[in-house]
Amino acid sequence: MNIPQELLYTETHEWVRIEDNIATIGITDHAQNQLSELVFAELPPPGKKILKGQSVAVVESVKAASDIYAPLSGQILESNSSLQTNPALINSDPYGEGWLFKILLTNPEEINSLLKPQNYLDLLKN
Repeated sequence: MNIPQELLYTETHEWVRIEDNIATIGITDHAQNQLSELVFAELPPPGKKILKGQSVAVVESVKAASDIYAPLSGQILESNSSLQTNPALINSDPYGEGWLFKILLTNPEEINSLLKPQNYLDLLKN
């Protein structure tokens, strides 16, 4: 199971990469594996304000549709336009080219509520 050590995680299987005051969000390798072949991603528009825990995107696979939850509060800076034509990038490269969206953080102290890699691994084991 691929759990990069430089990322943070949520209990709902999103990953977060923090650079300055910007968070890049995607779904974990575990999540994309559970969903199987992804065929569509509905992502939030730039400028949208979001709150931690809010459903902000949807990914659809041949099995089911799944909500993606905001791991942190902020404003959407960018969504990954490559996923409109190639949602399978989420499957092939969930921590790289398969990222979903970027948030300008409005409440950086929320970062403390995210899971460290070992805590996320423990969550998956239980």
